[in-house]
Amino acid sequence: MGASPWIVPGDLWERIEPPLPKRERRCRYPGRKPVPDRQALCGILFVLHTGIQREHLPQELGFGSGMTCWRRLRDWNKAGVWQRLHEVPLAELNAAARLDWPRAVVDSSHVRALKGGSRQARHQSIGDGPAPSTT
Repeated sequence: MGASPWIVPGDLWERIEPPLPKRERRCRYPGRKPVPDRQALCGILFVLHTGIQREHLPQELGFGSGMTCWRRLRDWNKAGVWQRLHEVPLAELNAAARLDWPRAVVDSSHVRALKGGSRQARHQSIGDGPAPSTT
């Protein structure tokens, strides 16, 4: 049986870790050691995969609290980590001529409609007049 889908294998982690922002610990009052990024990512993936609320992330898994995972996700979003993780493999595939750009599909959920997009023409009715009321 394969590993759990929320456990990040070592070779994948080596590709994910470089764009993650580095956090400096304070010297004078360092506080508690932060949860390692890899464990926090596993916690984020666990929540996404299982669909549980982050508040119910089991501490026994060692991924930190749901709030810790949420904060890390928020910080990574602000730092543009996900965009970089998307761009790096695309650049590598493009450099190796392994992308078929004419077959690429643009997902409209990721493309901004500048100036509201184009306006569609009003639909022409094919009937003689307005439809009768059904109420």
